[in-house]
This record gives sequence, C-alpha cells and structure tokens, in this order.
Amino acid sequence: MFDQREPIDLPLEAPPHLIVVVDTEEEFDWQAEPDPDASRVTAMARIDRVQNIFREYGICPCYVIDYPIANQPLGHTVLRRLVERGECEIGAHLHPWVNPPLGETMSRANMYPGNLPAALEREKLVTLIQTIRQRLGVSPVIYKAGRYGFGPNTADILADLGFRIDLSVCPPLDSRGDGGPDYRRFDARPFWFGRAHHRLLELPCTGAFVGWAGAWSLGVYELALKFRALRAPGILSRLGVVDRLMLSPEGFSSEEHIKLTRALYRRGVRTFTWSFHSPSVVPGHTAYVRDEPELRVFLERFRRYFDFFFNELGGVASTPTRMRALMEAQT
Repeated sequence: MFDQREPIDLPLEAPPHLIVVVDTEEEFDWQAEPDPDASRVTAMARIDRVQNIFREYGICPCYVIDYPIANQPLGHTVLRRLVERGECEIGAHLHPWVNPPLGETMSRANMYPGNLPAALEREKLVTLIQTIRQRLGVSPVIYKAGRYGFGPNTADILADLGFRIDLSVCPPLDSRGDGGPDYRRFDARPFWFGRAHHRLLELPCTGAFVGWAGAWSLGVYELALKFRALRAPGILSRLGVVDRLMLSPEGFSSEEHIKLTRALYRRGVRTFTWSFHSPSVVPGHTAYVRDEPELRVFLERFRRYFDFFFNELGGVASTPTRMRALMEAQT
C-alpha cells in the first residue's frame, strides 16, 4: 500500500513544525450505514470559530474538502474567500458515498475509498478535483482519504492525477473491524513513497502509543483491550504504562496533547499535525461537541495547545506544501 517507504528525519536542532488539517465535510452519523442523501454542510456557516483562532496565531490551515462541501455554495463560498486572501490551503477529501459517480454497493467497507475498484476510486476523485477547480479556482495537490481509507491502488491514482502530498495515514488507528486500514505500526514521522519519478510525501496524522511500556506498547495495549470491561486501558493510562493518543481536540484533552507532543519530540519527531472535523464547530453534529459547554472546551483546546507549541516548545506554523518544499531541500 505504501511501497518503498523512505522515512524523513528533520535535524534534531530544527524547530518543530505544526500543520493544521481540517477534514471539511458534510454532517452525517458516523455510526450509521452510508447515506448518499446526507449532504448538509450547515456547519460551514460557523467555520470562522476556528479560522479566527488560526488567524490569531498566524496559522494557515489546510482544508481538505469533500464533494458536498465543494459542490454547495454554503460549503465553498467561505473557503474561496480564504483562498483568495491566502489564508488557507485546499486539499481533496474523498467520501465515496456522497461523491459521484455512485456505482458501488453502499456498505460500511465501501466508505473507505481505498476499498473501491481502482477505476471507480479514480473516477470519483476526478469528479472531486474538477468540482474543486470549478468552485474554488485551485487544483488540489494534497489528498486525505475519507475515513483514512488509503488502499492498494490509491498511490498510483494520486500520482496519475498530479497529487504530491498525502495526509491519510493515521497512527495508531486500527479500522480492520470495519473494513478499513490498520495503521498501528506506522509512526508520526513523514516519509516518501510511490514511484521513483513521482514521489509522494506522506504527512501522517499525529498519534502514537506513549508510556513506559516503550516497544511493548502495542502488545500491552491490545491485551488491555481484552479486559475493557474492567477498564484496563484507563488504568494503564493513569499508571503511565501505555496510552493511545492523537493530536486532535476531538476526544483528547489539552494535557494529553502536551503529553503526546513531548513524548514524540523526545523521540526526534519534528512534524506535528493538529486535525479535526469541520462539523465539530457547531454543537450536535459530532459526538465530540454535543452542546455549548463542550464547544467552549473544544475551542479552548486550540488556544491552549497553540500557546504551548509556539511559546513553550518554540515551534513554527507550517502547511503541507511548505513542508514538501522543506523536505525536498533536505534531500
């Protein structure tokens, strides 16, 4: 799936770089069967709630957008203004069940675009690219598979269509039970992959097992899952043995963000990705933000982490395309 991976290590003396990636998508029930008619994008009317924070910290986010966002004025109008002001980058985000042509069986497994036949995966992505060009005036070179569903044909499709950067890898996620990919053995470091004459840069989501279990973390965590009814994962987390964390304001606290970042920084990681889903900016659209108090906590996590990253850790804001330029300069 990721042939001939070449890990990239920035110099240890380099400042840590922060990328912000917004999975910009329709509002739908994540636990339900795929519904091609679930294409509302009303949360985009309040995307300023996070964009204003990015502006405060000099962050240029990357909005990876799917077909309902790109194809509806409520979705693409605000993003086009941001593009014209140079305040964001735009990538493609493929949700197959709401992206024409709808030639597949509607199933949980087929919500992962990499599971589709190569010709259909390509055709859907071509439709998405054309829609983004028409509505926003940009040709995306950044891709993030919906539900992190990178598949065996995706790398070739991306290369053929002119993409240069992928954001789909999400360690330590394991979605095999739902028909999706297994990223448990990936880490947070970027890497080159794909054809020798058209290398793609992978910038993974920032996530990891952290704790004093070290190299045994995966096995210990999986054993703990077998005793989930006894709350074994939570007990191991409190004891500092192993914790599965992601750099996201959805479901993870500010303390966990800092814990994860410090652990990865000690391991030599210098590239970090803060990621979340656009519907979370309005209560009721995701399980992470159900009411106004949770919205306040959600937004406060942005500022607390950015204060830590830029002021305490000495980090700098970056973007996927800037990181590609930096990585090319390293080789």
